[in-house]
Amino acid sequence: MTELRSRRSGGRAARQTLRSSPLAAEIRPVRPGLEGGRYNPLSQGEMERINEAALEALETIGLADAPESGVRILTGAGAILGKDNRLRFPRAIVENALRLAARDITLHGRSAQHDLLLSGTRVHYGTAGAAVHVVDVEANEYRESTVQDLHDAARIVNRLDNVHFFQRPMVCRDIVDNFEMDLNTIYACCSGTTKHVGTSFSEPGFVPGCFDLIHEIAGGEEAWRARPFISASICFVVPPMKFATEACLVMEQCIAKGMPVLLLSAGQAGATAPASIAGAIVQAVAECLAGLVYVNAIKPGHPAIFGTWPFVSDLRTGAMSGGSGEQALLSAGCAQMHRYYRLPGGAAAGIADAKMPDMQAGYEQAHSNVMAGLSGLNMVYEAVGMHASLLGFCFESLIIGDDLLGQSLRCVRGIEVNDASLSLDTMRDVCLSGPGHYLGSAQTLGLMQTDYIYPAIGDRTSPKEWVEKGKPNLIRAASRLKNDILSQPAEAAFDAETDARIRARFAIHLPRS
Repeated sequence: MTELRSRRSGGRAARQTLRSSPLAAEIRPVRPGLEGGRYNPLSQGEMERINEAALEALETIGLADAPESGVRILTGAGAILGKDNRLRFPRAIVENALRLAARDITLHGRSAQHDLLLSGTRVHYGTAGAAVHVVDVEANEYRESTVQDLHDAARIVNRLDNVHFFQRPMVCRDIVDNFEMDLNTIYACCSGTTKHVGTSFSEPGFVPGCFDLIHEIAGGEEAWRARPFISASICFVVPPMKFATEACLVMEQCIAKGMPVLLLSAGQAGATAPASIAGAIVQAVAECLAGLVYVNAIKPGHPAIFGTWPFVSDLRTGAMSGGSGEQALLSAGCAQMHRYYRLPGGAAAGIADAKMPDMQAGYEQAHSNVMAGLSGLNMVYEAVGMHASLLGFCFESLIIGDDLLGQSLRCVRGIEVNDASLSLDTMRDVCLSGPGHYLGSAQTLGLMQTDYIYPAIGDRTSPKEWVEKGKPNLIRAASRLKNDILSQPAEAAFDAETDARIRARFAIHLPRS
């Protein structure tokens, strides 16, 4: 018995020592770009029927409200402008756009270590949204979001291993002027993280001035075009089946200036998209295919993300229900359609309808993130931090979400089956000549970090240990980590000379750190 205790103690001590050692990025159990695609809610025949329906919708219904420049571009590519001023898309021009479309695109970070390759079923999780409130977990209430909040969220994301990109998740409600809000959104995001950043532009007229700021951050236009570290989220359609006129004008400028674009179709099933899950996917696919024609008619092969992003309504009330099982199915089905066309794709997951980071939020965020990853979605947007059906953003939920995404990524990675993992030699050694358990075996120690992932703040102690540690609370632990991160200098801060030059030229609202 003493010998057994000694072996177990030694094994546990060895495991704890190994666990505390840093691991090289390439052999971590989870990392950006793990390949999903094992979950397929649609059969091949069902994907083909969705494709046919989308093509028929484009040929017979078409889209309204394109800007004059868009009409010229799209009719020049073969679209037909009807007497009802709707543009219809013959199948041949859609198929031509699919041939021209960019595949295997890279979204750059300001730091090359954060570059994301969007290819096949490689999965990346990140933030997004336009929340107007921040969740105050201590006061159990919501307050308006500010530019400081946006910057702080970017700083936290810069420290989270399983949040791979930072698309603006909230609006700077303390900046009244929309142009200054756009400028400060870019500044707050890029000075908070060196990961890839996603942003948007309020009006077409604001784009040139915002690119002046982007070029300052990049070190010049040439440096920017070599490594564009910001993408534009373009809500280029107003579902159902209408172009968003001003957003299309923004998109045209972003393409000219070398910025990758997210073609975002965000209908709401039962409201601005068909209530059936298949119908919502058909409309989103049709709208994004129209966007793909638009982009490739301007610049063949320009990097564009196929952003089929339909949401769900609670049909009892008409309110959005981002945390529903139907939402999870929609995003997974959209991921399959991206794969069907072999296009880099993105959709939403991880949204909580819950107002606070509670058990409801946990199950809502978990099931959709896991399904999106398993389905091979390249860019999983809004994956962490989002509450109240996208109206609120929570810092504690963002930090807890990093643990959640680690577990989701482990599911995405799946089970490796090979001679070593089948473990017959290890079984023989343990059962025939060893201690009768695997706690200290070479295989156990070897796989401890490379195959298993552990929560950073989640608690796995026994009830006795939990009491001895003072009954740790998950949300309080997240708050402590948040405060610790924000008490330290921003890792992504611009150098003093660049920051001074930017502040002299632009109306920056964020205080100097």
